[in-house]
This record gives sequence, C-alpha cells and structure tokens, in this order.
Amino acid sequence: MKAKHLSYILLALIIGFLIFVAYQKSTKNENSNTSSIITIHSMPTENTNWINNEITAIESQTPNLDREALKMSLIAYENAKKKGLINNPLLIIVDYSKPSCERRLWVVDPTTNKVLFNTWVAHGKNSGNVTASSFSNRPESLKSSIGVFVTGDIYSGKHGDSLRVYGLESGFNDEAYSRSIVFHGADYVSASIASTGRIGRSWGCWAVSQNIIGSLIQTIKHKALLVAYYPDKNWLTKSTFLH
Repeated sequence: MKAKHLSYILLALIIGFLIFVAYQKSTKNENSNTSSIITIHSMPTENTNWINNEITAIESQTPNLDREALKMSLIAYENAKKKGLINNPLLIIVDYSKPSCERRLWVVDPTTNKVLFNTWVAHGKNSGNVTASSFSNRPESLKSSIGVFVTGDIYSGKHGDSLRVYGLESGFNDEAYSRSIVFHGADYVSASIASTGRIGRSWGCWAVSQNIIGSLIQTIKHKALLVAYYPDKNWLTKSTFLH
C-alpha cells in the first residue's frame, strides 16, 4: 500500500510540475506579445496610417530608399511639424548607411507624395572612406553629423551659393551652424566620379554636384526638415524626434 501511495504522490508531483512549466511558458509569451504591442503604440506619432501610406507611395517612386530610413524620417517630420519647427513642407533625407557612390539624398514632398530630388551627397572626410561610419558634433572634427536639422537661408560663400543648416538635437548636431556645416556645390561630386566607386569628401558639409546645387537649395531653403539617418543606437534611442 505504501508503494502504491508513493506512486500516487509522485504522479501528482509530476503533473503539478508540468502544469507549472506550461504556465510559465504562457506567461513569458504574453509578456513578449505585450512588449511588441507597446512598441507599436508608442510610436511618436498618432497618425501611423499616414506614415504607412507615405512609405508605400514614396517607395513606389524610389525603391533605393531604405524603408527604415524613410520611416524614421517621417516620424521625425511629424514630430517636428507638431512642434512648429517646419515652414517649408519638404522633407530631405540623407542615408549615411549607403556608400557615397549611390544616390543617397532625397527630397520628398509629403503633401503630394512626390520625390523631387534623388542625388549624390558627400560626407565628412574623417567620417569614413566610401561609407560613413563615424560622426561628430565637435568643431574641426571634419566629420558629418547625424540627426534632425532644419534648413536656413541661402548665402554666397567660398563655395558659391550655399544653404545654412541648423541642428536641432543637442549632443548630436546642435553645433552644425557654428561649424559652418552647410549645403554647397563641389567639383568632386558628380555622376562620373560616383561611377569610379566613391565621390569626394567634404569637411562635414552636404556637398552636392555643381549642376544641381542652385535648384536644390532654392527648393529646400527656409525651414525644411532634414534627417541625416544612420542606424546609430545612441541616436535612435535618445532622439526626442523619434520618441
């Protein structure tokens, strides 16, 4: 009888253990699903449908634009608009995760879903060779800065007509104006140079082809939003325009 009784106890313990394991697994899955839902609903814009529609419309015109870069730029655009920082409705996207031999600058109009420009743009000489991978907000670093900016006025400087830009994110790019990080034309940026494998590099400025600089800066002047994208974990986590 004792042996039979012990068998019942052992069976009960095994069943209890299996129930406990199943419960723990279920709870873990529920927590995982909850985290995903929170991430989705914590997107820094209420109009997620608008963002999804924009992504679809813009991607159909320029498939070389990375979806994540586009999504982050649209989120930043919506938040900047809510803060009253935008006067020119255009959005400029620079994707530094792409090599300089590719057209990695886009100007899009979110009000019409049109892509107005897609061209080559240089990065800072100390940010990398073909692809930029190191960025700085420090003066004289000769590096590009990432993050969210707004365009200013056109002026005539040593590179001819150029466009001032103001960084909006402390620690990432707020020294852009004092560093004279601007849009300007350069002879080292062109389709023929890009065909060699990389274009020339700037001292941190957004240097573009001399053939396009005039029409580009006339189009994006006066408080258009610029997002210089790179999948930098620190920026993606801390940027107030993305959260």
